[in-house]
Amino acid sequence: MTKGMLALEDGRIFYGLSFGKIGVAEGEVVFNTSMTGYQEILTDPSYHGQIVTMTYPLIGNYGTNNEDLESASPQVEGFVVREYCPYPSNWRNSQSLRDYLVENNIVALSEIDTRALTKHIRLAGAMRAVIAAGDHDPKKLVAQAQASPGLVGRDLVCEVTSKKTYDWTDPCAWKKPETGKPCKVVAFDFGIKYNILRYLVSFGCKVKVVPASTKAEEILAENPDGIFLSNGPGDPEGVMYAVEEIRKLLGKKPIFGICLGHQLLALALNGKTYKLKFGHHGANHPVKDLTTGKVEITTQNHGFCVDMDSLPSSEIEVTHMNLNDNTVEGFRHKSIPAFCVQYHPEAGPGPHDSEYLFGSFMEMIKAYAQTH
Repeated sequence: MTKGMLALEDGRIFYGLSFGKIGVAEGEVVFNTSMTGYQEILTDPSYHGQIVTMTYPLIGNYGTNNEDLESASPQVEGFVVREYCPYPSNWRNSQSLRDYLVENNIVALSEIDTRALTKHIRLAGAMRAVIAAGDHDPKKLVAQAQASPGLVGRDLVCEVTSKKTYDWTDPCAWKKPETGKPCKVVAFDFGIKYNILRYLVSFGCKVKVVPASTKAEEILAENPDGIFLSNGPGDPEGVMYAVEEIRKLLGKKPIFGICLGHQLLALALNGKTYKLKFGHHGANHPVKDLTTGKVEITTQNHGFCVDMDSLPSSEIEVTHMNLNDNTVEGFRHKSIPAFCVQYHPEAGPGPHDSEYLFGSFMEMIKAYAQTH
């Protein structure tokens, strides 16, 4: 097998073996604590610009298939695992992980000490890195990592959003769609996951997906019952053009945001965001619903967070808190129909504890329709 290495901007080098494309890629290195769901993680557009390390030691054992995609192709810049399983065994398998990564030009390394790497990231923070398969000079790779742009201030949304408007009609395979007259929802695509769209349809929505740069006037011309703000990659402050349009939509229609959509809604309400030390990435994060006292195990994938001190408590109510570090995981506006969460209620991968939030969106839409 071809040798490879992961070079961090602070000079730390991790050596391993290639099981993906032979080449070089750069991005911010982060770790994900999910035990399964690597294909959904690979294809999540929120990981665009990042090199993902899996903390679970054995990856590839159930292969890949065409049903577990969260976008049309892998979005990660690189992939790092402890042990790669070359012989997948699963009735749904259609292609090995190695062949899938090579086919999609993703650099991937195995035999990396992922426990040491994860500990290093936790202590030093997520940092710029270069992943390389083949014969390369480590010092040059470190210099390349140091010269790479990172995530702060960058607009990565423009690289993953749809180029045109389209309708989404497929529901979740495991959830019976709601019956009755559907709600018309326009969904901003900042890097939207397929499973979010599946859930919206399953909860009774007729969904039209629009590019991230779509103007508020175009949205309102569709006369939707509700507006959805999707997840996506990178720094929310790099997408201020979307913030300006969201601000024009506040109070005009019910709004629901997830992940990056949560952060963009906060910015539209004149709040602030900041970068987390190493982010939240995984399918086992405990979140407390402050309105009910219940604790949900959630799927998360973000490197930035909303500063709730920047939002007035007279207008905004915090609804969800992360029990690992007490960061804000959700809020709602007290006088206009708008709410959001930082985590992923659609899972993909992960638990389904939080899927009720799609039902809350439907209830908000119905309540708004009765008064307008």
